[in-house]
Amino acid sequence: MADIIQLLPDHVANQIAAGEVVQRPASVVKELMENAIDAEATAIKLIVKEAGKTLIQVIDNGKGMSATDARLSFERHATSKIRSAEDLFSLHTKGFRGEALASIAAIAHIELKTKQPQDELGTQITIEGSEVSSQEFVVTPEGTSIAVKNLFFNIPARRNFLKSNTVELRHIIDEFHRVSLAHPNIAFIMYHNGSESFNLPESNYRQRVVNIFGGRTNEKLVPVDEETEVLKISGFVGKPEFAKKTKSEQFFFVNHRFIKSPYLNHAINAAFEGLMKDGCHPSYFLNLTVDPKSIDINIHPTKTEIKFEDEHTLYAILRSSVKHSLGQFNIAPVLDFERDTNLDTPYNYKDKNASTPFVEVNRDFNPFSDEKSAKVFSSVSYKKESAPWESLYVGMESKGTRDLKDFSEMEFESDHQTESIFSGDTQSETSQTTYQLHNKYIVSTIKSGMLLIDQHRAHQRVLYESLLKSLTVKEGISQQLLFPFKLEFTATELPILQQLKTDLESTGFVFSKIENDSVEIMGTPINVSENEISNILQQLIADVQQEIPDSHFSATDLLAKSMAKSMAIKNGQSLSKLEQEHLVNSLFACKESAVSPTNRTTFITMSVADMDKKFM
Repeated sequence: MADIIQLLPDHVANQIAAGEVVQRPASVVKELMENAIDAEATAIKLIVKEAGKTLIQVIDNGKGMSATDARLSFERHATSKIRSAEDLFSLHTKGFRGEALASIAAIAHIELKTKQPQDELGTQITIEGSEVSSQEFVVTPEGTSIAVKNLFFNIPARRNFLKSNTVELRHIIDEFHRVSLAHPNIAFIMYHNGSESFNLPESNYRQRVVNIFGGRTNEKLVPVDEETEVLKISGFVGKPEFAKKTKSEQFFFVNHRFIKSPYLNHAINAAFEGLMKDGCHPSYFLNLTVDPKSIDINIHPTKTEIKFEDEHTLYAILRSSVKHSLGQFNIAPVLDFERDTNLDTPYNYKDKNASTPFVEVNRDFNPFSDEKSAKVFSSVSYKKESAPWESLYVGMESKGTRDLKDFSEMEFESDHQTESIFSGDTQSETSQTTYQLHNKYIVSTIKSGMLLIDQHRAHQRVLYESLLKSLTVKEGISQQLLFPFKLEFTATELPILQQLKTDLESTGFVFSKIENDSVEIMGTPINVSENEISNILQQLIADVQQEIPDSHFSATDLLAKSMAKSMAIKNGQSLSKLEQEHLVNSLFACKESAVSPTNRTTFITMSVADMDKKFM
């Protein structure tokens, strides 16, 4: 039998490795920017076109490479970061696997220009699908410029799996944020399709966070600073009242490397326990410094997961540090047994002895000793002065007695009964057929038995179809606000809102001004109060960030679902009989009344026969 095992060609092995390292354009951005940081660059420029599908270029002013190193950097397992296996446990650099450039070169067109400070000329290398097409000396600035063009040009199947430009750009921005937040001492600039998206100068950590997420972020930050033998923590957490619906502002950095850790995230949530609303997530930007020997980074191709030597200790320290910071800055409620400072003795009197208070009394004083005064007191006629108010009660005694004798004739003021809004509805209160159960379900009778409706899901369905009609016809009714309503958003949230502005206006929203970090609203849809505006827009942005619609998804449908979910009555809300009837009738007037917009059951029926079986 012939041998069937054989070595794979290098270009095939590189393409397989590219499947692990390069999942999307954002993966290329991460690898190239980390290489620029390892090259000791102080300024890094990222240029992206068509969300990275056409061009990803990273330019740095680092130490550059020689001609030999430039050529060797595209070979598999070629790296300058480690020399032996022991180096894996004392890492202070980013890319150390030696597969990134080789994997990227296997699936794209690459143009590399690099020059060292001591050299007069630099090196330019052009690669197409792992094959070097040219290498020559060029005049180029110090540092390295690497351009990745036509990603996945030779693997059409992988290119077809990429999402829309909006989705891919969001992932690129996420990676840009992670790298730039980890290194505030480096200046970063990002361009997309020729326009500047971010310009982050060299700064401290607080300024870097504010420069990325907007000026309003500064007032939301609470500093965290703790140092122990095991762990050093520095950074910021967000105040509980500014918690978001998404986890978009949650960043852990271990030794200046972004990581994802559900275990440590649980420690933060435990510190915020009882301070946030349900469904909200705290914001945090925390740098953890640990001994490199106590962690294992090389357990995932993207190096975003880390194995810690003692996770339980880190959990306890992190939870306590965040909780201490929230209490120290009067964010968390604390029990204060200290005395009131207002009761302290003033400095001027602290050395003086207390004197016994006394009251001077003139025992010889007699107000009636003067004849004139006595005459005045004796001549006052109280009856004449009291006559006016006594006259108000003339005849009241007899009237009260008469009313008490005939108690049935008394009339009581009652609420005005609103007539039914349904035509032909002459049912009295005693013949009502709808009841509310635990402020969650509406029970109604039908010919065959009983109907049980989930009021939250049912109202979602009613609002969804109404909003979808307004968005389609573009005739949403708006109610004008007496005073403009202003909301603040971050640099990543504002573009999403601008993208949805036209559709939001179709539902009834009226935007008077959209600035760098704020939005001014002049009108809202009918039945939407000012208190609900912020929650509706935040929930909408959160839904869009989690599942941004691409060419195969309707943005209008997502908008209607999100707004219906925010505006629907919640479980636990008491409804009047009239509101119950109106909700039931509106639900069964819908085209698809059986399920909510998220395809969950809105009502169930139970026949008399089914109920009879329960008593057998």
